[in-house]
Amino acid sequence: AGMAVRVSVLPSRRCLFDDPVQIRVAGLQPQQAVSLRASLVDESGELFQAHALYRAESSGELDLSRSPALGGSYLGVEPMGLLWALQSKTPYKRLAKRNVLTPFCVDLEVYEGHGDMSRLLGKCTNERWFLGEGVKRISVREGRLKATLFLPPGPGPFPGLIDLYGSGGGLIEYRASLLASRGFVTLALAYMSFEDIPAMPEILELSYFEEAVNFLRKQQQVKVTGIGVLGLSKGGDLALSMATFLPGIKAAVSISGSSFNSFIPLKGDGFTIPVHPYDLGRMKISDESGLVDFSDVLDDHTDPATWDCRIPVERSLAKFLFLSGLDDMNWKSDLYSRDAVQRLRQHGREVEFYSYSGAGHLLEPPYLPLCKVSIHRVLGMLVHWGGQWREHAKAQEDAWRRIQAFFWQYL
Repeated sequence: AGMAVRVSVLPSRRCLFDDPVQIRVAGLQPQQAVSLRASLVDESGELFQAHALYRAESSGELDLSRSPALGGSYLGVEPMGLLWALQSKTPYKRLAKRNVLTPFCVDLEVYEGHGDMSRLLGKCTNERWFLGEGVKRISVREGRLKATLFLPPGPGPFPGLIDLYGSGGGLIEYRASLLASRGFVTLALAYMSFEDIPAMPEILELSYFEEAVNFLRKQQQVKVTGIGVLGLSKGGDLALSMATFLPGIKAAVSISGSSFNSFIPLKGDGFTIPVHPYDLGRMKISDESGLVDFSDVLDDHTDPATWDCRIPVERSLAKFLFLSGLDDMNWKSDLYSRDAVQRLRQHGREVEFYSYSGAGHLLEPPYLPLCKVSIHRVLGMLVHWGGQWREHAKAQEDAWRRIQAFFWQYL
């Protein structure tokens, strides 16, 4: 009897992964108790789910941008809660996109009542893509480069970006493909643990990153005014080093990064920046779960004995943006960012700096759920990244807006 229950995703069931959507349910009874569930199966077959309990409005409608969740994976009005609260059934899995040419499909289901989810009332699927309409993906194996180039549609010219991930290595494309979908020519660059690049190189050469800059600058669609670089974690200190030592970098973003050269010496033209001294004896391993806490392994950065590993960012003419989470359990990214910000400001340089309470180390594009703990791909250990669900989700939305605004402004 009555209308069928309809679940809709507005403005469209197909969108980019970083697009907010409006989730609505129609055809319910007034004040009817229902449970909503989101399910996503990643490329390795891992199931991620979130659920929330709701009550329909007197009109028999439910609009997640207005109606509060009364229980489940989150509470209150959270229009995108079903996405950012996704959690893997197997513990310690990180949701990351390997193949950006296919979407993540999120099944949204509505069940009767606040109980056992046995009676399905309606469902729909939200296709969340990482590659916008007309964006080209080009594999790059030129010279030493191991990279993927993403070109927005049209002749441009567009601002050019180099995108670096952390010490887990590999060629990570999903952030670069989203940035290209937003109008940046983006080069995702691998620098460790990929093809013939070792998991832990003995040294990183600045000339490799310079090759990437030169490659990007000669693309016809790239603006001639200068290149931007962004990096997460280890990629953050590399972004700072590139902006300091390489010509042509106009703007750099460090996400959960360090102002010191970390873990691998960096060889420049006639100089080498040593590694920020560390002692793995200071890592803490919790007995029951085997979780590793690295937050104390690095030597005190205020000790002048460590200063030869500093990246002299104050010599750079680039603009800088630092983003960090105050709940980063991997390393003290907020403290290390402050060190760089202080040095830049002392030298009269413009710098933007935001730290987010409740955000962890892995500040990703929005709606990728918080990963508190996962296996580090190179170390093979369970690492604690930190973060609180809701705060981390809000931080990711804010950081993503700031990163794009920053690059549009300075490129």
